[in-house]
Amino acid sequence: MTKWVYGFGGGSADGDASMKNLLGGKGANLAEMSSLGLPVPPGFTITTEACVHYYAHGQSYPADLAEQVKAGLAKVEAGVGKTFGDPANPLLVSVRSGARASMPGMMDTVLNLGLNDATVEGLAALSGDRRFAFDSYRRFITMYSNVVLGLGHDHFEEVLDDHKDRLGVSVDTELTAGDWERVVGDYKTVVQDRLGHAFPQDVQDQLWGAISAVFASWMNDRARFYRRMHDIPESWGTAVNVQSMVFGNMGATSATGVAFTRNPSTGEAQLYGEFLINAQGEDVVAGIRTPQSLTKAGREEMGETAPSMEEAMPHVFGQFVETVGKLERHYRDMQDIEFTVEQGRLWMLQTRNGKRTAKAALKIAVEMAADGVISREEAVGRVDPSALDQLLHPTLDPEAPREVVAQGLPASPGAATGKIVFDADEAERLSQLGDAVILVRDETSPEDIHGMHAARGIVTARGGMTSHAAVVARGMGRPCVSGAGEIRIDEKAGTFTVRGRTFKAGEVITIDGSRGEVMDGAVRMIEPELTGDFQTLMGWADGLRRLKVRANAETPLDARTARGFGAEGIGLCRTEHMFFDEERIQAVREMILADNESGRRAALARIAPFQKADFVELFTIMAALPVTVRLLDPPLHEFIPHGDAEIDALAAASGLDAAKLKRRARELHETNPMLGHRGCRLGVAYPEIYEMQVRAILEAALEVKRVSGEAPTPEIMHPLVAKGQEMKFLRELTDRTAEAVFAEAGDRVDYLVGTMIELPRAALRADDLAEYAAFFSFGTNDLTQTTFGISRDDSGRFLQAYMDKGIFEHDPFVRLDQEGVGDLIRIAAERGRRVRADVKLGICGEHGGDPASIAFCEGAGLDYVSCSPFRVPIARLAAAQAALAAKRSHTSC
Repeated sequence: MTKWVYGFGGGSADGDASMKNLLGGKGANLAEMSSLGLPVPPGFTITTEACVHYYAHGQSYPADLAEQVKAGLAKVEAGVGKTFGDPANPLLVSVRSGARASMPGMMDTVLNLGLNDATVEGLAALSGDRRFAFDSYRRFITMYSNVVLGLGHDHFEEVLDDHKDRLGVSVDTELTAGDWERVVGDYKTVVQDRLGHAFPQDVQDQLWGAISAVFASWMNDRARFYRRMHDIPESWGTAVNVQSMVFGNMGATSATGVAFTRNPSTGEAQLYGEFLINAQGEDVVAGIRTPQSLTKAGREEMGETAPSMEEAMPHVFGQFVETVGKLERHYRDMQDIEFTVEQGRLWMLQTRNGKRTAKAALKIAVEMAADGVISREEAVGRVDPSALDQLLHPTLDPEAPREVVAQGLPASPGAATGKIVFDADEAERLSQLGDAVILVRDETSPEDIHGMHAARGIVTARGGMTSHAAVVARGMGRPCVSGAGEIRIDEKAGTFTVRGRTFKAGEVITIDGSRGEVMDGAVRMIEPELTGDFQTLMGWADGLRRLKVRANAETPLDARTARGFGAEGIGLCRTEHMFFDEERIQAVREMILADNESGRRAALARIAPFQKADFVELFTIMAALPVTVRLLDPPLHEFIPHGDAEIDALAAASGLDAAKLKRRARELHETNPMLGHRGCRLGVAYPEIYEMQVRAILEAALEVKRVSGEAPTPEIMHPLVAKGQEMKFLRELTDRTAEAVFAEAGDRVDYLVGTMIELPRAALRADDLAEYAAFFSFGTNDLTQTTFGISRDDSGRFLQAYMDKGIFEHDPFVRLDQEGVGDLIRIAAERGRRVRADVKLGICGEHGGDPASIAFCEGAGLDYVSCSPFRVPIARLAAAQAALAAKRSHTSC
């Protein structure tokens, strides 16, 4: 019989931390904490396998799940001495999700489950606190109605606001027991009126409704969006954790909070977090009330007046510090912890490896390695390569003038400038149009996840340092200012007002998430300095990786940026980008208009000095590092306008013949230009174009050798080759031109001739190509589109539908298709090396900067990856992690 339910609590557990795939992260860690003897409320976990079964069988449960849940509940009842549904001595439970990868706020939770009109009276009698009992009941009705019954929070918030207005109070804690009884009555009326049936009173119905809702939330829009963003497979499913309730809302000796064992923004080794007295967990993360600091030092740093937990509950705080220290030492990583204090007794509700910024991740990894807690290899493996992107972009210039219009909490570091938007959908829409936006909300919720991802930064009027906005923004690497309470937002009017000024949607603001400041207009930025922990960790990574990392660069700025980020050469210099320069585009167009070879050569002679100068600068910047130059690739029609009006304007400005331009545009028109007269087909049809480029490359190399004394080794790459005969023709053209250049100069340099593999036929017949090509560079952008038969320029119209329906797990233009396209790369590598053992292999498509694709390249035995300059550090770290993974795999075999 399959075991679907695993118990925990009371100092023992059926599972442990190693069972994360089966029990989810939350369930596995609850089991581990229980086994460590920490105070964990008893409960049980329904496995991720039950969720997978649920979706594989038309959203129905395994036949024996109900019996196992019943047995698990009975064990909890025995452990706490209470009975689920007993009017006199009721057990209340929480029902929470728990995927194997942390997805904070993306799935559903129900607290206080088991309350009804009878058990609320039992809870009041047992606790001696009628106010607490009905406060818990109203919370349960709100949460269950929203999560399970699909009734929005706003219906209940409206009722509560009316009661507060009637009573003349502003915060929930001012309501009495009688007030809450009346609120509960009105809440039940809302359910009856809105849904046409009474609020469920049967506790078993409540339990299974909540379990179903948690499973269903695995497939809600925000969870699916989050999974796509963080590469979490849909097939994993979520676990469900049913746990006996402990209450932080039982008066002044009770509290709830969230803590990190280190600062998740900076990585400093100091306890960091917030708590609320007389509250439940959602009050802290949802920003409903302003939370208080855990430590006295934190309170003083934030300028708060409300006492910290250290001051308000010193005895419990001491226990808490000891417990969280034990957890960090046990897990050997920064922990994100949820806890409750019930009438002076500490309970641990969750621990997990905490979300952190890239800066914090680097500091924590380097410090733990320096302290001997983890090895250098573990430190390299701890940092998400993609997160490094947070460190590679400009920050606010401290000397730049800034007009601060609002102050909040420094919830997530970094800076951003953008247009104000108040709605997540609008943020996503404008971002897709290319606008930089700042999402401004009273508070964010999990439903805003897509807008938060689209925004450059986030501002909230409410919420603390551990609010939803703060935690999610840090995980995404978005700067965030939370709890800017002086901001008053009017979503209907599309404005926010602060300090006597009104800002409208669309106006530009700048935020500094490191200082908690909101500023008017755009503020000047400065380039980042990558030193300290970054340099230390990257040095360790470079010592571990096998793959070389080059950059895609054709401008001096890109080349210098790439070198600064540690690139070991240029893997793709796109020469056509050089042709579009204003000084040379006229000559390019004259070449296109030429009626014969002599006319084309005359125009090319005017372009040649520019090309040579370009290469001299690139070779000089890259010193003796390899530079792969791709000869002209795009179809010629891209260099001339298409519409009559644009052609007439060009002719008037340049002196070119308008009629001739129009005729040539018609002649160059192709139905499918990406599969047309482009790439090496230009070199075959017009060899003089490639001859000019080869000459410019080698003359530049000779000049750099003469000036610097060190000769570069250019790698001359012919694009879109499909046949061995093409490669033979192009190799002979290149060698013939090279010998002519060397004879004229009386000197020579080494060079390589190779090809860009972008076509399935080229991959399958790589042995033919290797007879004449010394290197292969896989152009995975084109190889993906020719393999799938999908245009990368037009696929955005339908790829999302494919991912939503599970046909594609990832966009194949972002994450390399390791099956089809990957097979072609493996075949090309094997067949190419069969003919030429030392053929150099690399990739230069956008996949060259994607960590998962880099792991594939390591496994396929490629020699290097090439990516955009700003992704070079990401690729360096990912290559090190791929090498470590390969080493572990080899060792385990």
